[in-house]
Amino acid sequence: MLLPTFFILFVLSGFGLCKLYEDVADLPGLHYDFVIVGGGTAGNVVANRLSENPHVSVLVLEAGPSNDGVLDSEVPFLSAEMFLNPTYSWNYTTTPMPGFNGRSVPYSRAFILGGCSAHNGMVYTRGAAADFDRYAELSGDAGWSWNQLFPYFLKNEKWTPPTDHHDTRGQFNPQVHGTNGPISVSLNGFSLPTFEQKVIQTTKELPHDFPFNLDPNSGKELGRGCNLLSVAGERSTSATGYLAPKFIQRQNLHVLLHAQVSKLVNVTRKMGKPSFGGVEFRYGNSLFVAHAAKEIVLSGGAIGSPQILMNSGVGAHVTLSALGIPTVLDLPSVGQNASDQPLLITQWAVHSTDTFDPIRQNATLFAEGMAQWNASRTGPFVDSGIMTHLGWSRLAQDSPAFSVHADPSSGPDAPHLEFSFVPGGSTPGNSMSIFVALVSPVSRGSVVINSSDPFAPPLIDPGYFSNKWDLLAIRDGISLAERFVSAPTWSGFVGAMTPNLANLSSADLETAIRNMAAPNLHMVGTAGMSARGAAYGVVDPDLQVKGAVGLSVIDASVVPIVPSAHTQAGTYAFAERGSDLLKQRWGL
Repeated sequence: MLLPTFFILFVLSGFGLCKLYEDVADLPGLHYDFVIVGGGTAGNVVANRLSENPHVSVLVLEAGPSNDGVLDSEVPFLSAEMFLNPTYSWNYTTTPMPGFNGRSVPYSRAFILGGCSAHNGMVYTRGAAADFDRYAELSGDAGWSWNQLFPYFLKNEKWTPPTDHHDTRGQFNPQVHGTNGPISVSLNGFSLPTFEQKVIQTTKELPHDFPFNLDPNSGKELGRGCNLLSVAGERSTSATGYLAPKFIQRQNLHVLLHAQVSKLVNVTRKMGKPSFGGVEFRYGNSLFVAHAAKEIVLSGGAIGSPQILMNSGVGAHVTLSALGIPTVLDLPSVGQNASDQPLLITQWAVHSTDTFDPIRQNATLFAEGMAQWNASRTGPFVDSGIMTHLGWSRLAQDSPAFSVHADPSSGPDAPHLEFSFVPGGSTPGNSMSIFVALVSPVSRGSVVINSSDPFAPPLIDPGYFSNKWDLLAIRDGISLAERFVSAPTWSGFVGAMTPNLANLSSADLETAIRNMAAPNLHMVGTAGMSARGAAYGVVDPDLQVKGAVGLSVIDASVVPIVPSAHTQAGTYAFAERGSDLLKQRWGL
């Protein structure tokens, strides 16, 4: 009996993974210094950094299940399977959007510990330096500028050699990458040499239109370069990194799963401002309240955080009163200013088997790839099975888009469009695709509640193509994609465009874009940061909710305008600096 008893005491004493709780009844209590709402990309960063101080207690409330043992999340090549798995998604759908010809489309958000970092395409891009300099200007805080935020990118990242150990010279710049952070970042570890060579050859044959860029993560983004992923043989997430065993064993850090937050409660007044003392959440069929002595941090993402604020009486008075929700703080910007990137996929048949299609379309090859990954963390399954390279471009100065709206990008060195070069497609046989994403959109949308039931899904309207500029920019992007595959190197490799958008009239092409476009799922801005004292915005530059005390938002929702990039890296950097701001505020 001694061994089992010792083992039980060992587990309960705080070693191993015992601070990850599956049942609220197992928590030692519900009183903490800090309560973090959401164990996603940002929330786990904040939990890790706050709990570095052993004298403060931290509770993370995560609505979803554990990421541990979820193969679709762990295996990079299964990212599409993970993305489509309803078990690990909130399964949201947008409102009908006029810009999408009245279509409602799925809007996937992760329902799992690690959030979207456990659920996304793992692409690691930071954006243009000017994007962050614009955040500094909008917020009046130079700490959000590229130069001052750059150390936080490095702090987050651990550069990891690709699993095939190929020569990476000429594929990235080691001087702009971190080496000691919790999140592994690497290059593709499985090569499709014919396709990859042609992408790079195009930068030599058409250098004016498609220049080569050694490392767009330098802040100088324009050009074509290799795709970087948050992987190290398997997916690297905020859960595997910031809640790794050496962190989750901390006595002062508790993470409760299956805990869906409804609203903030226990309102008092401090310094003449509202302050919430507790977080109400549902576990099973019962409601509980977690109490925060110092601060509540919302990290529910661009949809979850504004939803919880509005359910708590923080939002536009007219909206809340119509639903019978008492207004605690009239803050009209909550849920507004949603900024996201529409995406359109162009595709061509190819006369080659040097694509991911044979693996996806042949059960035997798929099983072999899976077996190789299981045995050695090598082979095709170490990558996402999506793009090998990325590229960024600006519209031509004479683009018709500029006749309907001024340039919305952050500066002359920032892109309007992102191109993902994909050796594969969605049709039978072998294909290649170029994903065209508008990364500097004009259009804005919203996330608003439509019910006094705090567990009812909100109304999600990304507002795609509500401004004509965005549509015209995507149209230019299609032309650039066609121009790319016209380079001599693609001759004999590329076949017909499917569907063929090349010879459509302007009206028919506009209709096709509205019918084919999809979300890029990079929404930000719904709890946007603005200058201290500004009449608009949701949080101040220190990420505290305007007009409230002891309430912060630290996640992608505070980013005022979507960066010209995938949002994972930027969210990590915002969370790292946001954590430092919290620690400075409380003298930790």
